[in-house]
Amino acid sequence: MAERHRVTGAAGLLLAMALLLPGGAAWAAGVPWDSLGPGEQKVLKPFQKRWDNLPPERQERLRKGAERWQKLSPEQRALVKRRFSQWRKMTPEQRRELRRRYQAYKRLPPEKQRRIREQYQWYSRQPPEERRKWRERWRKATPEQRQRFRQEHRRRPGQQAPRR
Repeated sequence: MAERHRVTGAAGLLLAMALLLPGGAAWAAGVPWDSLGPGEQKVLKPFQKRWDNLPPERQERLRKGAERWQKLSPEQRALVKRRFSQWRKMTPEQRRELRRRYQAYKRLPPEKQRRIREQYQWYSRQPPEERRKWRERWRKATPEQRQRFRQEHRRRPGQQAPRR
């Protein structure tokens, strides 16, 4: 009986701490639908019927997402919609692989992340036909050829991306 009391006491302590921390009360109680602004409610309309049954942390994540959505430009929103559509078409395995690659990217040093972003931006600016040629060459390349390409095209800070 005393052990059960200790667990309850620990759980009570954690709950009290959550309530005392900034935002803790909102997290513990959830986010009431009526507390959302009109814009947030519009964005979150698909969740309205089941809102009260969502875990409080999910409600908070969705609320923050709706807040960010409202701050996006129309062009940014269109891009997000396209990417979400692509995400929904992916198989579970493709989604796992994408998550794995994203986590690997996040573990890279900031300088390497910056270089990857610059190279992606350079590639994105190329005409579609040029990008298609690059993708085809990459697909046909052996692992050794790919490694040699990476070594030959490793750029130094401030250096322009390769032109082929």
